[in-house]
Amino acid sequence: MRIRCWGARGSIPVSGPDYIAYGGDTTCLEIRAASGDIIIIDCGSGVRRLGNELLREKQHRLNILFTHVHWDHISGFPFFKPLYHRSTTINIYGSDQARQSIQSMLAQSMAAPFFPIALDSVSSCLSFTPLTGDEITIGSIRITPIPLNHPNGGFGFKLSENGKVFVFLTDNELEFGHPGGLGYGEYLDFCRGADLLVHDAEFTDTEYVQTRSWGHSRYLKALELAHDAGVSRFGLFHHNQERTDAALLDIVLDCQLMGKRAGIEMECFAMTQDTDITL
Repeated sequence: MRIRCWGARGSIPVSGPDYIAYGGDTTCLEIRAASGDIIIIDCGSGVRRLGNELLREKQHRLNILFTHVHWDHISGFPFFKPLYHRSTTINIYGSDQARQSIQSMLAQSMAAPFFPIALDSVSSCLSFTPLTGDEITIGSIRITPIPLNHPNGGFGFKLSENGKVFVFLTDNELEFGHPGGLGYGEYLDFCRGADLLVHDAEFTDTEYVQTRSWGHSRYLKALELAHDAGVSRFGLFHHNQERTDAALLDIVLDCQLMGKRAGIEMECFAMTQDTDITL
């Protein structure tokens, strides 16, 4: 299983000299299965670059999983160039929210006056499958959803292949209850023993005094989850739009120091929009 990150930022894309190392694009991951299948998780602004790469590779059969449909997770979808090629087939999976299907929510985001090309006018062949919480299989990868603890809901995912496990929990608040969300112990069980955990780690302790209930975790609580779950590698994710490279590095160093003091052997790092990991 190969995991490539094309966007790790939260809320809104950012640019400039303070955001070079970790990047400014919002959520988008690409997973390549041993079977050759391609799975994309979320279509934040990072999916634009991924789409260009897929066209260069002449990859025409794709799968997209949406964690949820907040703007930073779908804003790149209309700019995903494979959408506009007749040779492309895309299987799209997402949960129903606000009594609307994933298809209708994406269609709204591309409807006039917000975008000039309607979803039903794109050239690619699209299919839509609702996520219900049941396990699904794409090629050689088994995908287990789990409800996110986040305003308006959504799903995180566990991807398993050939004995390796990758858990992705963006937009997941570990210290406040949202409708449909789960408790810390349930996320702990879900993550236990994963080879790689990528988890929302947007806020510092100071920031969380104001942002509690916004749907995102303190980085120290996400680190605690990674330690308690005994994961091998932990990637901090959904970086705050104001978090500079220098500030993110300080957070990573703090996490690494805390792990060292606790005697925990776990690789800890912040995801960048160019991170490339093979499990």
